[in-house]
Amino acid sequence: MEVPASRSKGDSYQRPLLIALGITSVVMIAEFVGGLLANSLALLSDAGHMLADCLALLLSTVAFWFSSRPPTNRNTFGFYRLEIFAAQINGGVLVFLSLFIFYEAYHRLLHPEPVKSLLMMGIAGVGLLANMASALVLHTGSRKNLNVKAAFLHIVGDLLSSVGVIIGGIVIYLTGWFIVDAILSLMIGLVILKGAYGVVKETAAVLLGAVPKHIDLAKLIKEVEAIKGIESFHDVHVWTITSGLYALSGHVQIQDQRVSESAQIMEGVNEYLTQHYHIGHTTLQLECEACKPDRVCSLVTRPSPKNTP
Repeated sequence: MEVPASRSKGDSYQRPLLIALGITSVVMIAEFVGGLLANSLALLSDAGHMLADCLALLLSTVAFWFSSRPPTNRNTFGFYRLEIFAAQINGGVLVFLSLFIFYEAYHRLLHPEPVKSLLMMGIAGVGLLANMASALVLHTGSRKNLNVKAAFLHIVGDLLSSVGVIIGGIVIYLTGWFIVDAILSLMIGLVILKGAYGVVKETAAVLLGAVPKHIDLAKLIKEVEAIKGIESFHDVHVWTITSGLYALSGHVQIQDQRVSESAQIMEGVNEYLTQHYHIGHTTLQLECEACKPDRVCSLVTRPSPKNTP
């Protein structure tokens, strides 16, 4: 089985996650202490948000470590799917956090509380810079890996929270309208919920064995059938094992011919699928017109030339 580029760059994914974990942990402590000093529920909520993000980043890092373990007799594909499970859990946490933000914002709309806006803005500003650094570290990996994408969305949620706290602090300082903080929290929650929905939907598709979104199955079948020597391509299944690792199985009907000749056709199919669809693992079953349910296929029973009388 060919190992895709995303598998060979596991360390390049783990390192950014560890960097982001360190930055987020420091900012989380700073916002928690600052929230207590400033009597800011927004900062305390954001610190809680970052605590969940730290757990998510830690979970993602551990998932990468497990996924790098070699296959076993019981887990023949290795532990790649742990990355998908981690991304699914992270997406679920994002949904929960968005709902928690809605809940807190509702109470702040009903009972606004005064805060020390200058201290609130200062700490949120530090958090914003730290979150921007973490987002930059994870941005590249988030385009190629669902696990990193989920972690990246956590950081983006923190970044938006910091922006909202800063804006809210400015407005509160100038006008004394404490309700602005609640309104901004609702907006942040909506953005986080949208990102969480995307992660949960994408990881659910992987776990359900859906065709990867970049593959048009009908088009793939027609293109394979156009390869010389292939009569039809049917009973085709394409699925994602983990980010960047795709598998395919199918039945290939060819003319009744020698196995040595059919091997060239199979090589052509595999090469085409790898080059055009990045499918690195295929399981293809040969069929021919002479195959019947109650008989063994002539591709197997036909004698080799040197054994022919």
